[in-house]
Amino acid sequence: MLLYTDILTGDEMVSDAFPMTVIDDAIVEVDCAMVTVKPGADVDIGANPSAEGGEDEALEEGAIQVNNVVHSFRLNASSFDKKSYMTYIRGYLKAIKAKLQETNPERIPIFEAGATKLVKKVVANIKDYDFYVGESMNPDGMVALLNFREDGVTPYLIMLKDGLKEVKL
Repeated sequence: MLLYTDILTGDEMVSDAFPMTVIDDAIVEVDCAMVTVKPGADVDIGANPSAEGGEDEALEEGAIQVNNVVHSFRLNASSFDKKSYMTYIRGYLKAIKAKLQETNPERIPIFEAGATKLVKKVVANIKDYDFYVGESMNPDGMVALLNFREDGVTPYLIMLKDGLKEVKL
């Protein structure tokens, strides 16, 4: 199993247990799902009761609906407007570029191209995104972006590939 941590903070962000797609060798999209969590229980990522038929879809008392990736990795909601996001992302991209300069300088052009494309898309549609930081809530770390597919109900997270460190478990 592979675990992906934030290279700046060490926060666990995602694992290969969740379906991922790498776009332009720079952006990682992680498919998520809304799951029901009962008090004192782990995330139920099993079968969908509505697909099995006959079961009541109402939440049990005390149960809540959560995003499986956000819940599993204890990501914390944050908020940004255009100005605050641009302030954050400039510093973050500079820190990632500095890390790449030390470890993998040939990745810098790929990283910059992918990051520029992503930032333009996010800023143009900032109201469509929810923002999540790692468990440490370190303001210098990665902010994962949550959006929904075209169907309006299927969530996915976006992270910069070069901001993640692969850890084999």
